[in-house]
Amino acid sequence: MELEYLNSVKKQFTYYKALGEKTFVQLEDNDFFWQYNAQSNSIAIIVNHLWGNMTSRWTDFLISDGEKEWRERDLEFDDIIKTKAELLEKWQIGWDCLFEALASVKQENFNTEILIRNQSHSISEALNRQLAHYAYHIGQIVYLGRMLKSDSWQSLSIPKGDSKLFNKEKFSKGKHGGHFTDDIL
Repeated sequence: MELEYLNSVKKQFTYYKALGEKTFVQLEDNDFFWQYNAQSNSIAIIVNHLWGNMTSRWTDFLISDGEKEWRERDLEFDDIIKTKAELLEKWQIGWDCLFEALASVKQENFNTEILIRNQSHSISEALNRQLAHYAYHIGQIVYLGRMLKSDSWQSLSIPKGDSKLFNKEKFSKGKHGGHFTDDIL
């Protein structure tokens, strides 16, 4: 049961990572730094925050608190990232940290207590917490990308008006297994 859950969560994280990356490829370099106003976050700021959160939460997560002493969360919301290349590097570092941590979870350590700001979590609780957090921010990235690209935006899942065709293809396969993202990614 635990490993089935873990595999499902890995697929969900992979899906959200892919949504971010499918957004990135549609953007011009300056789009990553656009802000609606001074109080709003650019895509670069959101990526910087995700990087900070991921590296803090998942570095040595089985043996140390997820809120590392070296993390400077408030600075994550400043204009730290200056280039698209730097943004993509931090994006990848954060995701690599997460997926390396998930690869370390085995049946024998699945019941390890995880701490985040000294609050106890099961591995499932910690994963659910972070999955929801990352989905929230990647939704912001996608929304900003869609606003910026307007009429030239390319759908990341089922294009508007194609739901019936997509459903027809899914149902034509008969009852089947797999993950819902298998036909989208």
